[in-house]
Amino acid sequence: MEICGNDIRVEGKLIRIARLELDKYEFLDNPQPVVEGLRKAKGRVDLFTFLQRPPDAAPKFDYPMMMDNLAVVPVSTFDHWWNKQLRSQPRNRARQAEKKGVVVREVPFDDVLVRGISEVYNESPIRQGVPFKHYGKDIETIRKISATFLERSIFIGAFLNDQLIGFIKLVTDQANTQANTMHIVSMMKHRDKAPTNAMVAEAVRACAKRGIRYLVYQNFAYGNKQGDSLSQFKENNGFERMDVPRYYVPLTLTGSIALRLGLYRKFTDILPEPVAEKLRSLRKAWYDRKFVAAPEAS
Repeated sequence: MEICGNDIRVEGKLIRIARLELDKYEFLDNPQPVVEGLRKAKGRVDLFTFLQRPPDAAPKFDYPMMMDNLAVVPVSTFDHWWNKQLRSQPRNRARQAEKKGVVVREVPFDDVLVRGISEVYNESPIRQGVPFKHYGKDIETIRKISATFLERSIFIGAFLNDQLIGFIKLVTDQANTQANTMHIVSMMKHRDKAPTNAMVAEAVRACAKRGIRYLVYQNFAYGNKQGDSLSQFKENNGFERMDVPRYYVPLTLTGSIALRLGLYRKFTDILPEPVAEKLRSLRKAWYDRKFVAAPEAS
């Protein structure tokens, strides 16, 4: 739905939660008209959540809130990031990519890029221990999901012998002060060539030349989850934790009850971390067996 010129998505069945379509990419400097519009909208909406515009951590609005977080690189110049913010290991990895023939550059959104993205997505049915949601999709579906928000998108590709082996899609906010990674995927078979490190470097360069102050890589931490290889990758590449208020506005009695009882939270965010870690390990083992056994059965 559209409220006051903002695209809104509503998720959930028992508790209907609304947020900006580009939550974490877009921000409301005046949320009151959107809140009032949601109250009057057709269809039930119980709770509305939105993130305050970073980097201001002091709450600005008189709504219930909790602190959320983003993984952020403050960008001034590429040289400053390369020499002062980037750790030595990923710096060496980025150099290694170039030595192994990886070429990284900004690319237009065209048929060549779409075909390359399709090949990257369809390399493996499983990534990071879970089924990869874009695996097996046809070329037109991949074109459609990749073509969102093109007027605010920056595409960066990593190439080996003219073949796309990884890409980043950055989406900027309305004020052009931050760019957030909507997609960042590399072929696993070329992991030894460090294409992801090289693409992050090019993303910083792209932000610096456009005067974009912050490069964002989604969240720094998720719920109770402790550090893992992804969070370590972010930290090594100069990303810092930036805490910002996330507001929760109840619009119905159900929303008020859900807010009071914390029912809007994901189940995985409520679990104690040792239990969640055990479940993640079991899940990974299950999918590893499932996707290894499938080709043998055929």
